[in-house]
Amino acid sequence: MSDKLSFEEESLQYHKAKGEFDTNGKTATLLTKPCTTEEELSMAYSPGVAYPCLEIEKDTDLAYEYTNKGNLVAVVSDGTAVLGLGDIGPLAGKPVMEGKGVLFKSFANVDAIDIELNTKDTEEIIKIVAAMADSFGGVNLEDISAPRCFEIERRLKEICNVPVFHDDQHGTAVITTAGLINVIEMSGKNVADLKVVVIGAGAAGIACANMYKELGVKHITMLDSKGVIHNGRDDLNQYKQAFAFETEDRTLEDAMKDADMVLGLSQADLISPDMVKSMSDTDPIIFACANPNPEIKPPLAKEVRADVIIGTGRSDYANQVNNVLGFPQIFRGALDVRATKITENMKMAASRALASLAKEEVPDNVKAAHKREDMSFGPEYIIPSPFDRRVLVYVASAVAQAAIEDGVARVKDFDMDAYKEKLQRLADHLDGKI
Repeated sequence: MSDKLSFEEESLQYHKAKGEFDTNGKTATLLTKPCTTEEELSMAYSPGVAYPCLEIEKDTDLAYEYTNKGNLVAVVSDGTAVLGLGDIGPLAGKPVMEGKGVLFKSFANVDAIDIELNTKDTEEIIKIVAAMADSFGGVNLEDISAPRCFEIERRLKEICNVPVFHDDQHGTAVITTAGLINVIEMSGKNVADLKVVVIGAGAAGIACANMYKELGVKHITMLDSKGVIHNGRDDLNQYKQAFAFETEDRTLEDAMKDADMVLGLSQADLISPDMVKSMSDTDPIIFACANPNPEIKPPLAKEVRADVIIGTGRSDYANQVNNVLGFPQIFRGALDVRATKITENMKMAASRALASLAKEEVPDNVKAAHKREDMSFGPEYIIPSPFDRRVLVYVASAVAQAAIEDGVARVKDFDMDAYKEKLQRLADHLDGKI
């Protein structure tokens, strides 16, 4: 028997404490002020803590000055739609929510607290999150099943005075939209003429389709587990109904004929080589995002179509569709201007920023991280790497600017040039350069 641990065993060990005074799990509290003398204790708690309390009582916006609110996000889940695992319950989903906190901190220096709710009741979730939202600078909803997630997010956005963002929906939408922007540019196609197929009518699929419409896509065919969503079906909820139209297409094979883009958010090996062959004559794009195994593996797709541009959710293939390119940096920008919400314009600004960064020269350390020397803008590189720290600078500043333009930023007289310089210093710090 080999002494080498399996990946499963290594992962389980990773989540346990390593030293006597370490804690299990992946997150802990980090103090930002010293508390080692009598004077420091008196300021940290009684009696000195009364002074910021009284100032915040007079002006609640001062919570951003005297507490961690401005850099704190609540990661909230009921564990009903955990990626790749399904409805496993709130406590079983906790490692994923802690992981989300790790990504927030690692990629944007945003502090996050995971909150697992032991209820599936829509009204109860809305009530709980709304009651606690003001303690945070933003709320990241995570792994809540559709269609409940749409209503929960919509209502909380109306109620809360801080950004509420369901990453399962909008993170994937932001990243795939960035890729679509670049493929449109490379191919010279007209966005209004594109035929787009979305496999999967859950949270991510519907959000992606809505964002493509914002981009100017007119022709979207969506499929759920029963096939093409068309206007002859009487089993559609309101979110699916918005994409029903008159068509003779009923199967995925039907829908993919002459398609310019296919977005897969479903299950492994659903797309056949013949379906790929039937796509648009030039530069078809496939985002096969099923995890851990995509709807079609890139080598198989390229075997039948040399011109296919394909991305997956995996890091071992080019063009990884990874939400870590979006949510940490989007929240960074929103928090830094003290935004009251995340608007459609802010999300599109993030997509355009990512698309723009993909055209820049790729740093050597990013190439080394991927063990690739051929990383430059083109079919094999339409989305930036998560290891490119410039993502933080590009996306956070674009989101902050869009928040200001949309009138949802609390901060006035914001110096964007100084902010970009600060983001670059933060990126260097996170990269270990300073």
